[in-house]
Order: sequence, then structure tokens, then C-alpha cells
Amino acid sequence: MTPAGRDDDDPARLYTLIGARGRAARTAAASFDLVTLVVSETEPAPGMQSEHVRILRRCRRPAAVVEIAAELGLPVTLVRMMLGELLVSGGISVRRPRAAAARPDAQTLEQVLVGLRNL
Repeated sequence: MTPAGRDDDDPARLYTLIGARGRAARTAAASFDLVTLVVSETEPAPGMQSEHVRILRRCRRPAAVVEIAAELGLPVTLVRMMLGELLVSGGISVRRPRAAAARPDAQTLEQVLVGLRNL
């Protein structure tokens, strides 16, 4: 439940946070998924947008995109845009999860099941 007077869901406020983003930032934003880890590479600079400052401080230790969005209380798509800007400017680096390993075949799964039943 949102406290009275809180404007986090106000579309005008969200637009002011996004504004007109550059093409490079939009392209970078599209590469973030929910589990991409983000790490700060710089300290916040004077005059920086407050949300960018909060992201840089939060990401002194690796944090997933979904964690950052939850802590900021902002939509993931908006946070991805801000992360895209920080990535383009060199403020953050990313660590993407490795591709999932190939799924085992049915025979292997059956052998595991037999082994578990024998326990």
C-alpha cells in the first residue's frame, strides 16, 4: 500500500526521471535482464541525479537489477534505462550470468531417479 502523498507512481515524475535518453543508453538498457549483476566503478559526482547516486552507492557490492529496482521503489524498465546511462558513462560495470547448461537427456534423468530410489 502506498502512503498518502507519495508520488512514485505519478507518470509525470517517472517521465522526469527518464527524460529523453540517448540511443546508446537505450541500447545498453536493453541488454540488462533481471539477474544481471551491477557493480559501481566510480563514486557519485556533484550534480548527479539522485537516483544515479543511490544506484552507485548501492552497487559498491554487486547487486542484481531486480534488487536495485526494489530498493529504489521504481519500475524495472526505468531502472534499466538509468543503468544504461551509467554503463555508457563508465559509472558501472556488469556481470552477466553464464548461459544455462544444456539440459540432461531423459536417460540421465532416469538413472538419477533410480539412484535416488535406491537410497
